[in-house]
Amino acid sequence: MELRERQGQLSALQQYAREAREGRGRLVLVSGEAGVGKSALVEAFVEECAYARVLTGACDGQFTPRPLGPLLDIAVQAGGTLGRLVAEVAPRESLFAAARDELADGPLTIAVVEDVHWADEATLDLIRFLARRLRDARCLLLVTYRDQGLPFNDPLLISLGDLSSLPGTRRIAVPPLTRAAVAELAVDGPVSGDELYRLTRGNPFYVGEVLRGVPGEVPPSARDAVLARLAQLPPAGLRYAEAASLLGTRIDPALLVEVGGDDPSALDALVVTGLLVSDGTGLRFQHELARVAVEQETAAHRRQPLHQRILAALVERGVADDARLAYHAEGAADAAAVLRYAPEAARRAASLRSHREAALQLERALRFADDEPVTARARLYDALAREISLLDRWDIAAEHAQRALALWEEADDAEARSGTESFLCRVMWRLNRGQEGLALAQQAVRTVEGLGDTPALARATTDLAALLCEEVRNEEVLAVLDRAERLARSLDLPDVLSDALNTRACVLGMMEDPGWFEVMRTSIEMARDHGLHSQSGRGYANMHDLLAKAHRFPEAVSLYREGMAYCNDHDIATYGSCLLAGQAAVELDLGHWDDAESMSRQVLAKPYLSPANAIPPHKTLGQLLGRRGDPAALEHLDAAVGSATETGEAGWLGITLPERAEVHWLLGDSAAALADFQGAWPVVEKMNGWRRGLVAVWLRRLGQPVALDIDDLPEPARLSLQGDHEAAARAWESLLCPWEAALARYDAGTEESLREALAGFETLGADAAARLCRRGLRRLGVRSVPVGARATTREHPAGLTPRESEVLELLVEGLRNDEIAGRLVISVKTVDHHVSAVLAKLGVGSRSAAASEARRLGLDALPR
Repeated sequence: MELRERQGQLSALQQYAREAREGRGRLVLVSGEAGVGKSALVEAFVEECAYARVLTGACDGQFTPRPLGPLLDIAVQAGGTLGRLVAEVAPRESLFAAARDELADGPLTIAVVEDVHWADEATLDLIRFLARRLRDARCLLLVTYRDQGLPFNDPLLISLGDLSSLPGTRRIAVPPLTRAAVAELAVDGPVSGDELYRLTRGNPFYVGEVLRGVPGEVPPSARDAVLARLAQLPPAGLRYAEAASLLGTRIDPALLVEVGGDDPSALDALVVTGLLVSDGTGLRFQHELARVAVEQETAAHRRQPLHQRILAALVERGVADDARLAYHAEGAADAAAVLRYAPEAARRAASLRSHREAALQLERALRFADDEPVTARARLYDALAREISLLDRWDIAAEHAQRALALWEEADDAEARSGTESFLCRVMWRLNRGQEGLALAQQAVRTVEGLGDTPALARATTDLAALLCEEVRNEEVLAVLDRAERLARSLDLPDVLSDALNTRACVLGMMEDPGWFEVMRTSIEMARDHGLHSQSGRGYANMHDLLAKAHRFPEAVSLYREGMAYCNDHDIATYGSCLLAGQAAVELDLGHWDDAESMSRQVLAKPYLSPANAIPPHKTLGQLLGRRGDPAALEHLDAAVGSATETGEAGWLGITLPERAEVHWLLGDSAAALADFQGAWPVVEKMNGWRRGLVAVWLRRLGQPVALDIDDLPEPARLSLQGDHEAAARAWESLLCPWEAALARYDAGTEESLREALAGFETLGADAAARLCRRGLRRLGVRSVPVGARATTREHPAGLTPRESEVLELLVEGLRNDEIAGRLVISVKTVDHHVSAVLAKLGVGSRSAAASEARRLGLDALPR
């Protein structure tokens, strides 16, 4: 059927090709329902691009995808380094780099990846990897996918969210045909245009099936239309069609003849029906909808022998695709073959970080493993638990790990049992079952303690230290770490040593030992040097957390960018979520509340988010909403405190109870606030000075001061407790913390300080705190109390007040604060406050940086 109503999409593709040819690479996401003509559109476009090199690959929806299937297709066409690396089964990083180089080669390369709604994780990672590196490449990467029927947690939807934010990404939607186009096609057809449109809703594939159908018969569905054509075949042709439906997306004619029969004329009859078409190198179904219809119609008693013949033929030909062989082995009910190929397919998928596909292959193997030895089943369950955990499905991972543990106990294998106990302790921690996790960690050490210095003992000891760290048992943790590090060094276990150093850095950070920074850097560098992705991700997440807790925000922001780039490139979802949630808290401290809210909600929207990873975004979002006066804040904070309580770990309560207490106070419930602060204090007094100081200031604010040595506290808290609130506010401003600065001025309680605090709160949008300031001003007898932020403040691109905008303009001119005060006829002190607010709102740390940012954003050209 000719291509209709697609000129707009073709023109857009041609424009993107011109841009790519000029060195501005493009990723184009082509979406539409099944049968709407995405492939036809791409084929028509490619035919017009004789000047370009075209490479094509497709994802197969027939069986558990082979990892990087489209890349393997492209490698066969491209040859060269990419082809060689694929043949050598090279590691993922090498394949990705070679793909990038291959697509950037030549005047213009058009790479087409079809049907990514069936893509494995590694293929989605490859698309993300390439998309981030297209900006200066002469490459047009076309990706087609179905945009209907995807569950909310489908990995494709998450990937599309990431890809859509990239500057080189473009989208093309392919809609169904209009009623007018269908009417044109229906001329001289078996049904009227209106009836054809009613039946097909403009879907081109179904339109074509109806028009090609038996005269006088109108099939009620596309499937029925396909089956009507199938019914016209002789018995031998039907056997070929059924065999073809099991062979996959692309069909080798010689293989089809071998498994489908020995009557080539019957194959010719099948091709004549239009169900199979030639694509130049072989055969394929006219559409996947047609293949599925034929496969579903193939009776079970005919399907199993076909799978047996296909498996035998593939093995005879030396095919090394374990995923494909495992699929046909299962269809053939050949247990021995399944157990030969499925675990190998899982290992290859795991090595490429296609964890979903690895898990599916392991589940396939377990379906046939009932008669296998205990140790073989234990290995399969243990491997499955680890792959599932990497998908953030911790509850299911726990079930499989417990099955493995029971089997290891039955097999009396102490080292393997300890390894599973160590893994399961980390799973329990993720599930907020910290006490169970600690008990498992202790048991893992006892299980192998009598076997001498073994790798299992080194790993179990390291995991025990990590669990004890969460209990804020610092001295005990350091003693356990001494043993773990000695074992790791003597046994040359870089993964264990990196983990142990990471935990040591966390403990030193909590103890405010400045040496923590170098220890953590060493842990990360060791992990990166040895290609230990999980350890690297953990290092970035914990280092960012420690920098944020120490209020070293510029360093935290820089590390966040480095760590997120690493986690994205290596598909480390769990630690990427940790970093994103941690940065949301940093943005809250820096006064970038919209960013904080967006990041927190992004983390909470992730599918299968572990309970432990949900605590920080709930805490940040609840605190932000509370400052804005939104009662929904307590829903998030109650969730955070509830999960923290479930962990049984003191550290979590120390970072959630004070945040909920603050919101109770803002919403007018001082008694609930005091109860939370007092409940947190026994834990907080063992934490770092920033946290001790924050809670001590709050308790003093609520009239319940605690006894502590304030000389050990950071400057802002020490000044507040000494009653020098203005100095404390300036100290907070030097750290780029506008909320804390405004709160310190609120504590001063004078008219001038309350006005300054009110201005700060209004700038942030902290309505709840602003109301408290106005109440305080009224108690002082002030009559002219500001009623709220002016519309001009809300409308300014950077949220500046008119006065702050004037100050920024003079900063751009290079004036000093005393010169600005003279120009605007205000005090130097007031200018100081305005400059601090401007720096905070622009997210910069100096006057010169503010001027540069203003020029970049065009703020210096705005009218006053």
